Amino acid sequence: RDISWEFPGAGFAQCAGRVPEMSVDSKAKEQLEAKLLSHIAAGHDVKNTIAFAAESGVNHPNKAKLLNDVVKSLKASRIVEAKQVNKQTVILSKEGKRWVKEGSPEYQIFMALEEPMDKKSLLNKMKSLGGAANPGMSECMKRRWISLDKETKLIRRLIEPSTVKDEVREQLLKVQKGESLDVKVLKILKKRKMTGTKKETWYEVSKGKEFTVERKALATDLTQELMKGDAWKKVEFKEYLMTTEPKEALVGALHPLMKVRTEFRQILLEMGFSEMPTNNFVESSFWNFDTLFQPQQHPARDAHDTFFLGQPQKCLKLIDEYVERVKTMHEKGGSGSIGYRYDWSLEESKKNILRTHTTAVSSRMLYKLAQEKEFTPRKYFSIDRVFRNESLDATHLAEFHQVEGLVADRGLSLSNLIGTIKTFFTRIGIDDVKFKPAYNPYTEPSMEIFGYSKELKKWIEIGNSGMFRPEMLAPMGLPEDVSVIAWGLSLERPTMIKYGYKNIRDLFGHKVKLDLIYNNPLCRY
Repeated sequence: RDISWEFPGAGFAQCAGRVPEMSVDSKAKEQLEAKLLSHIAAGHDVKNTIAFAAESGVNHPNKAKLLNDVVKSLKASRIVEAKQVNKQTVILSKEGKRWVKEGSPEYQIFMALEEPMDKKSLLNKMKSLGGAANPGMSECMKRRWISLDKETKLIRRLIEPSTVKDEVREQLLKVQKGESLDVKVLKILKKRKMTGTKKETWYEVSKGKEFTVERKALATDLTQELMKGDAWKKVEFKEYLMTTEPKEALVGALHPLMKVRTEFRQILLEMGFSEMPTNNFVESSFWNFDTLFQPQQHPARDAHDTFFLGQPQKCLKLIDEYVERVKTMHEKGGSGSIGYRYDWSLEESKKNILRTHTTAVSSRMLYKLAQEKEFTPRKYFSIDRVFRNESLDATHLAEFHQVEGLVADRGLSLSNLIGTIKTFFTRIGIDDVKFKPAYNPYTEPSMEIFGYSKELKKWIEIGNSGMFRPEMLAPMGLPEDVSVIAWGLSLERPTMIKYGYKNIRDLFGHKVKLDLIYNNPLCRY
């Protein structure tokens, strides 16, 4: 960066040929390197670079770290041999240091209990201990120093003060002095947040194959200036350490669901499907239920299964002509149907909800298709989030992702639906597919889809399918000879199988670990 704008004299100083002053870090590194090489040249190996830096006399707050950097550089030049040593040291926490000075919480509570008193009074007397008061009292009782009289509700001493020994403080003092303690004792102190760990890294250093007291400046790049003449022949180049691992780059990572979603999306695009816009999580009951010929008394429309919005409670606008045709189909029927024979409510259809399926989007797209002057066959798909008022368990969430596909064309039959489904599932690794008759309010015939999972080695339900009913298509204005086949599945189920998850909450939700997302492999079918 050109700093002459910030410091007016900087540009002039460079033009005048003045050499910039060496940085504090560079100067300290130079001093540490000279002392280290002189020490080794005198026949002394360095056992601990941290201790050596402390005794070097170099004035720098991070001299131990700087010396480690110097050693790595010298090792790369084969001037020294260096062995890295890592050690975790147990140290006192802030609380631990306090208990060393004042005594452990249990010891302080015991000494404060000069006469019997109730628990509230004792805790009030020891409020200076803060959150350590209750655990301290529990430790007193555990050690049988004090007891609670169940009748009087008073706490009293069980032993004399002269017999009490503050073992916890003695253990903390040993930690402070760097003395060893039993592993179980250290575990208890850590659990009580009295100790922590400090990681230290240092090097053991000795002479290398090309040891020298004064290091030569090695060229790191073959520059244009060196190539002009024979200068490159006289220059000594720094060797590249091909075995050195690069620093891990902190890059973004896709969630496993998004990896599977990307793969599914690519497969559907390759099959000739177009993606539907699914950016409206909030949907009216009209588009989510009524257009699908789902009666207003259906259990799925109950608050136990659907999330209704408190504000805004109702949608502002619907397509009047289409609403009237849907109402007629529900009340009186049509296209060979007698309808549901009930009084259809416009107010009920205006209620806003969090969409329970992406079929609401399919309904919008089919209505839009019906408004075109001339019908053109279409293949649509969508992959997005839906919401159900479900009881949460290992396989169910209140929000999940739905994969949906549909084909609108003339002359379609159940065999077309089965063929399309088999093609898709074969592409995602499920070659063996079976179908079972089922019931859906808006498809007839309807089928549940089962696939044999090679990972789980059993048959599992993987989706639902069917042909949209004439009662749903006729009010939209689609030609009578046009049929629509459709199928859907959740995104979570195949992802759980692909990545070996047994609990859906480990895959999606607030309990998901970020390192799990970062370390998962790519999804390929």
